[in-house]
Parts: sequence; structure tokens; C-alpha cells
Amino acid sequence: MSFYSFARTVTVLAAKLCFHIRYEGLEHIPASGGFILACNHRSNTDPVLLANHIKPRVVHYLAKAELQKGPFFTWLFRALQIIPIHRGTGDASAIEKAMDCVRQGHILGVFPEGTRSLDGKPLRPKSGLALIAQQTGADVLPAAISYEGGPKLRFRKKITVRFGEVIPNSAMGFTEAKKPSELKYASRLVMEKITEMIEG
Repeated sequence: MSFYSFARTVTVLAAKLCFHIRYEGLEHIPASGGFILACNHRSNTDPVLLANHIKPRVVHYLAKAELQKGPFFTWLFRALQIIPIHRGTGDASAIEKAMDCVRQGHILGVFPEGTRSLDGKPLRPKSGLALIAQQTGADVLPAAISYEGGPKLRFRKKITVRFGEVIPNSAMGFTEAKKPSELKYASRLVMEKITEMIEG
């Protein structure tokens, strides 16, 4: 068993003990092929809650490089197959690794907002996800995490994780011209789908 599989087994049990979690739309998750998993960002548990029910496949998340504090976290990033990215710097190397991940048939996990929303209200999406989709031709699987009874994550909180229908790359408005406006359109489109699921 790989460390990733071991970690998923442990976190599935931990999540069941700590929260009341309901999953919806699991039938929309592609069984094979590369695609981008896009979700709103509420807490540090989001990657775990999403990946726990996309088994046996691995989700390769893009995560801020600042979390790699010391040798242990550097090792942990590698063991969990996380792609570190330096936010706000135009980290071309990280974006290229993310593109290669999708091209190789893997799942790339992205939080379009770029940071957590502390009050649960969707934030304006960044263009990174759209850029990767534009350059790779990848489809996007939208997902949404919502809490019942207030915005903060607490012990035994009721959580709903929804997976929506896949957004085909052909529906994101990309053309051979590859204009910046296309990235804005695609970013808004994905975030709108996510927001619709947050609101139920």
C-alpha cells in the first residue's frame, strides 16, 4: 500500500468520526482520463474530503509552496503527490507540472479562489485553472463543499460535498486565438457552476 492510500484510509475514518458528511453526485466523477477537479475553498480539510471519495485514483493538488516548512513537509508533499506553487509570482514551473499531470491522464485538484473563504461566500476566481484547461484541453469536474449551521468548521459539523456534471473543455469558450478574455470567461463559468452547488 502506498503512503497516499494509507493516508486516505486513515482520513476517511477520521472524517467519519469528526463530521457528519453527505456526498452527492459521485456518479459524475470520471473513472479514467485526465481532468481538473475544481472546488470552493472553506478549510484545510477540503482536499481530504474531496479525495476520500475519488478512490482508487489519486488527486494531485496544487498547493501553496509556503506550506513546505522543513524536511518533513517537503517529504509529505512528495508522498501525497502535491504540486507546490509560489502564489502571486507567475510560477511557470508549477503550472507546467500541473499541465503535465493532466496530459498524463491524472486528476489535478485546484481551488480557483486561490485562498480560503472564511465566511463561506465564494471569492473571485483566479485564472490559473482556466489557463491549464486552455493549454491542455482538459475538462473540469466542479465540486462544492458547504456547511450547515454557520460558516465555521466544528466537531460533528454537517458537511455536504457535491460533485457536479463535468464541464467539457469545448464549453469553456476557448479559441485558437487564446485571448485573455477567454480565461476570464472560463474562470467565471467554472466558479458559477460551483456557486450554484454551494447554494444547493
